[in-house]
Amino acid sequence: MIRSLHTAASGMEAQQLNIDVIANNLANVKTSGFKKSRADFQDLYYQQLRAAGTAQEGLDTAAPNALEIGHGTRPVGTQKMWTTGDFLNTNNELDVAIEGQGFFRVRQANGSVVYTRAGVFKLNSEGTVVNSEGRPLDPPINVPAETVQIRIDQDGVVKALQPDDIDPVDVGQIELTRFVNPAGLKAIGHNLFEPTEGSGPPVDGTAGEEGMGRLAQGMLESSNVAVVEEMIDLIASQRAYEINSKVIQSTDQMLALLAQLR
Repeated sequence: MIRSLHTAASGMEAQQLNIDVIANNLANVKTSGFKKSRADFQDLYYQQLRAAGTAQEGLDTAAPNALEIGHGTRPVGTQKMWTTGDFLNTNNELDVAIEGQGFFRVRQANGSVVYTRAGVFKLNSEGTVVNSEGRPLDPPINVPAETVQIRIDQDGVVKALQPDDIDPVDVGQIELTRFVNPAGLKAIGHNLFEPTEGSGPPVDGTAGEEGMGRLAQGMLESSNVAVVEEMIDLIASQRAYEINSKVIQSTDQMLALLAQLR
């Protein structure tokens, strides 16, 4: 019975973590480029009371199966689900979505490069294309002050139309980066990710080439969180948490009966 207390407690801790992950998914249902997470669990070690194939007490036959008791569960990781979210038509010329694999490269104030799927870009006071927090793209793209229209092609080439001109001029190109295992990226908040040993090294390239997705101007990739699925998982986790708590209550009642024996 003491085993059941620890086993049920591990189940409650696991479901609490699962609910925490679901809560974060639901909180970011309107976050552009957000990728939902999934908690992964595995069972703990088993106590073997009798091995399979051993002689059974009082019988002349061997046991066909083992007698084992598990000791609960534990979390082993949270995995980002990199399915593509729905595309929203914003008609904003600096909103860009990636149709397929790839990340935008953004340079931080300390010079390091981080990666994002959120293509919500703007112009700062110097005409540099930056994200919502003012971090510039890598390589940087500067748009002339007199520009009346910005065009971004599917391969990432950025063109600016000047007053009294017919043809726009190239002012830069948005490059993309992909990873062998994007699930291994480290989420640092602000819709940004850092590479790790698990993700593999970054592979830079041009949109639409070598497995990179194409760019869609005037579009934004929405979160890939499905609210109905998350609510179903939330209900299932809540019920599992309650059931494990019932196991602890039942074990406590059984121990109370033992304590009353004389």
